Amino acid sequence: MRIRIVGTGRAVPAERLTTRALEAKLSLGEGVLETVTGVVERYVCNAESQIDLACAAATFALADAGIESGAVDLIIGGCGVPYQPLPATAPLVMQRLGLADGSAAAFDVNSTCLGFLTAFETAGRMIEAGQCETALVFSSEVASRALPWGDAPEIAALFGDGAAAAVLRKAKPGEGKVAASLMRTYPSGWEACGIGSGGTRFDFRKEQEAFAAHSLFHMDGKELFRLTARHFNGFVDALLDRAGWRHDDVDLVVPHQASPFALAHMARQTGFAAERLVDISARFGNQIAASIPFALDVARREGRVAPGTKLLFLGTSAGVSFGGMALEV
Repeated sequence: MRIRIVGTGRAVPAERLTTRALEAKLSLGEGVLETVTGVVERYVCNAESQIDLACAAATFALADAGIESGAVDLIIGGCGVPYQPLPATAPLVMQRLGLADGSAAAFDVNSTCLGFLTAFETAGRMIEAGQCETALVFSSEVASRALPWGDAPEIAALFGDGAAAAVLRKAKPGEGKVAASLMRTYPSGWEACGIGSGGTRFDFRKEQEAFAAHSLFHMDGKELFRLTARHFNGFVDALLDRAGWRHDDVDLVVPHQASPFALAHMARQTGFAAERLVDISARFGNQIAASIPFALDVARREGRVAPGTKLLFLGTSAGVSFGGMALEV
């Protein structure tokens, strides 16, 4: 796809919460959670909403692109957890950004932690098909909600809140392209990670006890590690092959920020040197679908992305899916 990123932006809540503060609050020994998770701090919503974060990130992305919100004719939300089940989150973001009724299409896609990549590809296909000219894709997450602090604080402490957005337009020759994208799903791990309540699985009126029991996030780290260890290397090889890239062609890897230890394992497993990975997980935690675009914006602001850079987006998601995109900037 001849698609280019013309602007990015990110946002976090005002409150910064350190892991040491969490340890004190939970009456745990100093360093217990930090040692287990590798996360030093994260940002959590107090006064802000998921929509506030999304609009702040989108506003920064539009400013970075040098365009007004009225130029956008497609908005796609790629959040792991939506603002509410119905309607979609994107139309509310469209309204809050001041776009007029009927001036754009707005809808959501959901592939949990890979939501941004799915939104990116969907927008790119629509731009290539001539259905729109300027797309805004965003992921906004309030990951600090519904966490299992009582039963599994070492899992709960991995997460943080945040949002990120990107503005996409058609690229002219020489301006970059999406060389390849790929997703592969391993539904044998479907039960390994998720939140059971909030959809139609449990009837709140008839199954209140089951609804409550499944309202918190759960994760079977051993099962996720098993699937990743068995299949992820082959997935990365297939993505590079589809792009026509060699391993050494990749200038920068922008991964899902699952955890500091998960990123270190991924580096060892795939053979990418640590200096070629964008790793912000210790400072921001796992921001679900916002992790990849958030890390991308950090890399761009730090000057690590320049014209001609070959980026490799990589991630895993509940379901279980592996996803990636090879992008020439």
